[in-house]
Amino acid sequence: MSKISAAITAVGGYVPDYVLSNKVLETLVDTNDEWITSRTGIKERRILKLEGEGTSYLAINAAKDLLKKQNIDPKEIDLVIVATATPDMLVASTAVYTATEIGATNAFAYDLQAACSSFLYGLSTATSYIESGRYKKVLLIGADKMSSIIDYTDRSTCIIFGDGAGAVLLEPNTEGLGLQDEYLRSDGSGREFLKIEAGGSITPSSQETIDNKQHFVHQDGRTVFKFAVSNMADVCEKIMQRNNLTNDDVSWLVPHQANMRIIDATAKRMNLEDDKVLKNIHRYGNTTSATLPLLLYDFESKLKKGDNLIFAAFGGGFTWGSIYLKWAYNS
Repeated sequence: MSKISAAITAVGGYVPDYVLSNKVLETLVDTNDEWITSRTGIKERRILKLEGEGTSYLAINAAKDLLKKQNIDPKEIDLVIVATATPDMLVASTAVYTATEIGATNAFAYDLQAACSSFLYGLSTATSYIESGRYKKVLLIGADKMSSIIDYTDRSTCIIFGDGAGAVLLEPNTEGLGLQDEYLRSDGSGREFLKIEAGGSITPSSQETIDNKQHFVHQDGRTVFKFAVSNMADVCEKIMQRNNLTNDDVSWLVPHQANMRIIDATAKRMNLEDDKVLKNIHRYGNTTSATLPLLLYDFESKLKKGDNLIFAAFGGGFTWGSIYLKWAYNS
């Protein structure tokens, strides 16, 4: 019997209609298009404006897009994982609601949170379920409504983040395609540098925490940037060395879309040409858990069966890592 690996067999995506451009941000905070673009590579981002809708709305639409494109019966899905840093609410899982709303009535579901590395960690988790042989179809969705936790008077964060969702279906493969290797890391000493201070069990919500704006994302940008640049590049180099891959062997780098300078530094360490690096940061900004699947969604037509993909991400906490995957189909 051939070894079972977990392969991505379908991709879906969704971004809201409203476009928050750099020009609009110029009217909100002391910044300008040239400053934002030169430092981040971001030109615009999408924002979910619908009243009463949260991350599940994004996740549901991305999942429905995937199911419709591939004509998949949602009742065949065994497990739904929603990778997110912005669940609809505490306690009640966003993934459970998402599974019910898309008709995946035979699936169990749960959320996975590792900040901007959530989808990457989710790939590892979903792969383990498939390789165990117990499950045949795992739907992994990366979704975040970052606008719900951003202070639009804070210039250091409001220029970076956007809303969106991407979804992938993982299924067993016996051709040697799918996930080949992973190198995932974490370091809890970094949690002070990128966080939401209040709303958790240490500092529960109160009038004081609201008045102090402690429910918004705060980050030490310089420290986070330094860690992200070195660590994303390190893990990509490590995964290439472990698998004896040269730059010629790598078909595509699929990097977290946090900052163009971080993406460029990672590609440079890997000695990769720019046309092998997937980028859509200029259109969406940093959608946190959604950046990696949205890259697959946007560039699906370019991906060919057997292509070697290197995924990389870095997130708050700190969390980071790299995954080596062989693409399993031609679109």
